[in-house]
Formats: sequence, C-alpha cells, structure tokens
Amino acid sequence: MTPQVVLVHGIRTSATMWRAQLAWLEEHGVPARAVDLPGHGSRMAEQFTLDGAFRTIDEAVRDAAERGPVLLVGHSMGGLLSLEYTGAEDPPPVAALIAASSTALPRGAALSTYRALAGAFDRLPGRGMWITERVLAATIPPETRGDFAAGGYALDAQSVVLRSLSTLDLTAAVHRIHVPLWFVNGQFDQLRSHERLFRRLAPHAEHIVVPRTSHLVTAMRPHVFNAVLRLALAVVRQGS
Repeated sequence: MTPQVVLVHGIRTSATMWRAQLAWLEEHGVPARAVDLPGHGSRMAEQFTLDGAFRTIDEAVRDAAERGPVLLVGHSMGGLLSLEYTGAEDPPPVAALIAASSTALPRGAALSTYRALAGAFDRLPGRGMWITERVLAATIPPETRGDFAAGGYALDAQSVVLRSLSTLDLTAAVHRIHVPLWFVNGQFDQLRSHERLFRRLAPHAEHIVVPRTSHLVTAMRPHVFNAVLRLALAVVRQGS
C-alpha cells in the first residue's frame, strides 16, 4: 500500500508552512495532507482547544489510514501534539512519526520565557510583526520565506495554546511510542532543552540535528528536511 503523509503545523502559523514539503511529496507521488488546527490558518476564527486539535489530527490520520500506512509529521506545537497523540494508551493508526523542533516539555522556565516573549511582542507596535519579518528575511531562503505567513499568523491563539500545551503528559506519551520515530532539531533550536530526556524516553528513536538552522528547520533547510521525509517513507514502505 502507498504511504500517506499527514503534516501538523506549529504555533501561530498554518498548513502553508509545509508548502515545500507538499511540493516535494507531490513530485514523488506521495499522497499528503497538511491540516489547519483550530484557531489557525483557515480556522482562525475558531477557538483553539486540545480536544479540537486532537480531533483534527485524528480525523486526518484515520482518513489517510484507509489508503495506506500513515507517516505523521509535526513541527513545534504540531510535533508536541503529534507525540502526545501517537503515544496514546490506545495507539492510533500511525505507522511512523517525525517530530521536528519538539524536544522540550512545554512547562516551567521554558514555557514562562516563551509566554513572556510573546506578551512583549504583543505590546510592540504592529504586535512586533516587523521584527518577525526581518528575522525571516535574514534566515529563510527566498523560496520558503513566505510560507509561514501565507495562511496568516494566529497571534490571538498563542496564549490559550501555551496554557493548553502545559497540560500534556509528554513523558508518558513518548515512552509509549514504539513505531519508528525521528526527532529532528535545528542546531540552534531553542526548543532542544529536554532533548536528552526525550531520547531516553524513546531509545529506539533516531535523532537528527540539522546544522546551521534554528527552530524553523523545515523552511531554513527544506531540502534537508525533505531528505528526512525520504528516509522515513522508505522505512514505512519496508514495514508495510
């Protein structure tokens, strides 16, 4: 059966962040779907809830699983949600998982710092978007630079998302994941704070660090990330 790919975006952005990956997957004949979570992208007017987010992922995964083994791919918030979802006590039909920029527990000092920064940006003129645009212009190649903003920025959802993520039990979930698993981090990713813990919880997982990249690894080095997709798809095909 043909592998199917489901992609889950990070906080503030939307399904458009995966345009480079969707183009590569289409070029190679791999069916793929990138979802918009509640409060993001085409669903910006909705309220974000964990139940709604997990329902969105589950519906996409189960629909894809009717046609083939599912490779689930998540970035940042989407990676944390995908880890929690895949590591449920009653495992969903996920054949393999790539969790990018997701090896940090969303609580404690790391969460407090992120929330403080988000609040500080919100108080700036234009909610600090001019800084975001300058950072993207300086770090993201032209071909993927507009992907994160193309679906709009879910600035109003940030606070509730961060509160919601702090309730996840990722240590239990990651320990329960037994399907092929890849942790993919940028060399300078600020969310590598619990990388060693995640690797201990899932000793079978492969750990890939992409040089000269930060948190936005999928857009900064899209060809490298697509190579990880190629690897994961080969493993899924071999196991199906």
